[in-house]
Amino acid sequence: MSATKTTCAYCGVGCGILATPTGERTATIAGDADHPANRGRLCSKGTHLGETIGLDGRLLHPMIGQRRASWDKALDLVAKRFRDTIAKHGPNSVAFYVSGQLLTEDYYVANKLMKGFIGSANIDTNSRLCMSSAVAGHMRAFGEDIVPASYDDLDAADLIVLVGSNTAWCHPVVYQRIMAARVARGTKLVVIDPRRTETADEADLHLAIRPGTDVALMHGLLAWCRANGAIDDAYLERHVATPDDFWNGFGEGSDLWSTARTCDVAPDDLRRFFDLFAATPRTVTMFSQGVNQSLSGTDQVNAIINLHLATGRIGKPGAAPFSITGQPNAMGGREVGGLASTLAAHMDFAPENVARVGRFWAAPNMATKPGLKALDLFRELGHGRIKALWVMATNPAVSMPDAGRVREALAACPFVVVSDVIAETDTSVHAHVRLPAAAWGEKDGTVTNSDRTISRQRAFLPLPGGAKPDWWIVKEVGRRMGWKTAFAYDRPAEIWREHCRLSGYENQGERLFALPGQAASGNAAYDAMEPFRWGGTPFADGRYPTPDGRARLVPVVQKPLAKPLADWPMTLNTGRYRDQWHTMSRTGLSPKLARHREEPAVEVHPDDATALALTDGGLARVMTPQGDSLFRVRVAATQRRGELFTPIHWTDRNATGGRTGLLPRPLADPISGQPGFKATPASIAAVATAWRGFVIVAGELAARPDCLWATRVAVPCGTAWELAGDGDPAALDALLPPGERLEAIDAARGTRRIAIVRDGRLAAALFVTRDGSLPPRDWLVAQLAEPQAAPTLLAGRAPGVQVDRGPIVCACFDVGLKTILSTIAAQRLTDVAAIGSALKAGTNCGSCRPALAKLLAEGSTHAA
Repeated sequence: MSATKTTCAYCGVGCGILATPTGERTATIAGDADHPANRGRLCSKGTHLGETIGLDGRLLHPMIGQRRASWDKALDLVAKRFRDTIAKHGPNSVAFYVSGQLLTEDYYVANKLMKGFIGSANIDTNSRLCMSSAVAGHMRAFGEDIVPASYDDLDAADLIVLVGSNTAWCHPVVYQRIMAARVARGTKLVVIDPRRTETADEADLHLAIRPGTDVALMHGLLAWCRANGAIDDAYLERHVATPDDFWNGFGEGSDLWSTARTCDVAPDDLRRFFDLFAATPRTVTMFSQGVNQSLSGTDQVNAIINLHLATGRIGKPGAAPFSITGQPNAMGGREVGGLASTLAAHMDFAPENVARVGRFWAAPNMATKPGLKALDLFRELGHGRIKALWVMATNPAVSMPDAGRVREALAACPFVVVSDVIAETDTSVHAHVRLPAAAWGEKDGTVTNSDRTISRQRAFLPLPGGAKPDWWIVKEVGRRMGWKTAFAYDRPAEIWREHCRLSGYENQGERLFALPGQAASGNAAYDAMEPFRWGGTPFADGRYPTPDGRARLVPVVQKPLAKPLADWPMTLNTGRYRDQWHTMSRTGLSPKLARHREEPAVEVHPDDATALALTDGGLARVMTPQGDSLFRVRVAATQRRGELFTPIHWTDRNATGGRTGLLPRPLADPISGQPGFKATPASIAAVATAWRGFVIVAGELAARPDCLWATRVAVPCGTAWELAGDGDPAALDALLPPGERLEAIDAARGTRRIAIVRDGRLAAALFVTRDGSLPPRDWLVAQLAEPQAAPTLLAGRAPGVQVDRGPIVCACFDVGLKTILSTIAAQRLTDVAAIGSALKAGTNCGSCRPALAKLLAEGSTHAA
């Protein structure tokens, strides 16, 4: 079969993909060398997309309660319940919570239905959680939500500053582009992040600032630039509106020493950064969740933009502030108005905009003011003011802060609809109606990446069962609610053209976002659409979409930092793992992606671990005023003292612990409404267990293990659970499937080794110990695929000497730590390229290259 050009399902880099079907639900995945975002590269997640397109766990038919229903019956019920709720309680009694996983066409129809026809702006998106502070900062400074940068600027920059971004893990293809610029032109790299991440390992300078001091840092840098002649007075005079009192805030407290003290960094390191920035006009400052996910996120964004405006580093090659988004279509959602705080096509709720959009849509009931942002939406849901909620392509019961309260609110809501590809999620268990949506590989539409490049996402698989595209589901509900003409779409190309017409409607250049040339494209042109970036080079002419054509310097101040609380002396930071995505409903299907980090861990500084009696590899309970959850302990000198880090991905579907969403405060930036995930007061305590073990099974266990610690990962031909607990581990036996039972049980020593063989093949294996060691899992996992089980199952290994690969470092090529170390020693390898030549590790997405470099630098320590 021929390859289909499409785009990746994951982050905002927007990589092009060539997908070639090889069977009914299989495909080979390769990077598209012609796509401008990635030029053929893919990260580990994109590389292994082919492992995630099966039908395991899929929702394939509409469900009303626990009963399968026809589409007509399900859609009629949704339309009736929403219509009745609006009639009884008004349009603000209903809400949509949508997602950056939606395509632009899906987003457009949902936004139109809610804001133009239902008459409320209560539609918000999970993108509120990741980039709404960047949106608010852009609008304050530029008058419109414009990202004034492209990936090409990374190629032209002499200095790249990464603020609050573990780019090597979260945007690996962008990181490789940065590394290529360093080789090609000697570009300097500065990383500003409280954690010493893999991104920081290869930087020229790492500033491990105290969390929440970004404004102080940028203020100090701007004051330094002013004192050292790096301010572009001519640019300010011609193109920027500067409040009269703006510079008054750059006196005492903004000097180098005060800034170093506030940020808790060495003055010499700070001076190096300040001197480097002041002397380097071609500077890109790229920022992500570490900036946005803060109670002062919008001010932090504007502090960065102020710096670029005041030094004239904007609208020029290699010079820009650059917000990089987390989701594949966060930008597309911003373009159509998917946020509750925007209307549509980069318009706000100014009366003239409401009237304009109302005319264009011929809308009977336009929303006239912003709706509820995500935190407020779920708070009102909990208070009973939202009576009907539709959740599309997201899992707020896991991803929202204070997720325990979110679950309570969902459980109490009179009517919940969930459109998803997965049959059971932590959110969908509360749904009265579940609607099966099309998944990646089945969907057809467009997405916009972080640098404004619009690409086609094309289907290369048939729709399974009764699954339907999100735009179709929403338009059918709209038609059943009484608006047949307004939602008479037959294909996504029609929605695309309407979206493009709206972007140019009565737009005489007031808004930079405009796609008039696309509005007349036919179906064939839509099908053949090549990636293109809208907006050219924003602000190259020095004009901004404000009434006077000038950008704005926005006065911001560093807010006082809260002192550690007696009961909550630690600070919790949250974020992503390299090879996982959001709540693992897709990446969790991939055995190879599971190998990098198989369990949710809390990272803690060695000094804190010693003081709190935490042991590396042990268990600990992380607690906040909102809730608590168990994590595996990883003692890491990369953490600042007094700070913890936990991953966001684990859910009740795949673990008894690791529920990070339970922990953050339900507090948000007052301007953007974006929650502050990066600095939650917390405490941590060790948790002792009586035994530990694992179970490996072909397929799935019949039920989740009932013990203190149980975490699930996909393995080839089955699943594996890591286990620990206090009670009698004999209770785990009931989980094992039927078959011939082989066992070796030593009650005195507290060991249990049980293998189940069926038709000569391994069906399951359970290994438990109280004090002893457990064998590596690789060989037993491989036995699931063997036609004949080996006689040494209970030994956990094949006869003879076995090679232990160790923890997986390179997920793309499945290369383990011990394999790498032994190869380094045997072949006397001295650089990352040599490791790649010997083992292929680091030669695909490159996200493991910092880890390989560290192994080379510390090889003797690791070997020991």
